[in-house]
Amino acid sequence: MEDERTYTAFAGEEMIASGPLKAVLLDVKKRFDAGQVSIILFEDQTGQQVDFELRGPASEVLARALPAPVHNGPGRPKLGVVSREISLLPRHWAWLEQQRNGASAALRRLVDEARKQDPAGQRAQLAMDAANRFMSAMTGNLPGHEEASRALYASNRARFEDEIRNWPHDIRTHVQRLAEAAFSTEVCPA
Repeated sequence: MEDERTYTAFAGEEMIASGPLKAVLLDVKKRFDAGQVSIILFEDQTGQQVDFELRGPASEVLARALPAPVHNGPGRPKLGVVSREISLLPRHWAWLEQQRNGASAALRRLVDEARKQDPAGQRAQLAMDAANRFMSAMTGNLPGHEEASRALYASNRARFEDEIRNWPHDIRTHVQRLAEAAFSTEVCPA
């Protein structure tokens, strides 16, 4: 199963790389080796800031960041199925054990069912959260930050765009990209 996550790196207000992790890390590593040390990386789907150890040869940086998959238990790794641990109460386990095809199949069905209920709303909420996390890290001191965040969660695109119009170009462009799905449907705040 190929990783579809993308990453974006900033040096100050300038976006210096965006794309799959390997490509972004190689670009960032070159800049790091050239002495540019204040680089911030973000995972685009969540807006989370991520850190990687950049010291050493590029091959070691990539090996640390992209570890080879290790499989030491149940699951079907060739299909992307890897066993993880979850905690449930005894009554939950009792119910799961009574389901056809076992607990794992029942959990997969429940998750798939829940995902189908409001996929557009879920995408919009994830986009809002990702954009807000990025904004918290990069725009907290910029004029209009609080108002932009409120407009984002109110799904008010016009107000959001108005509040961010004077932000640095690369930051504004990236937050617009992250927030795009937030404005593609009406979302009821949780």
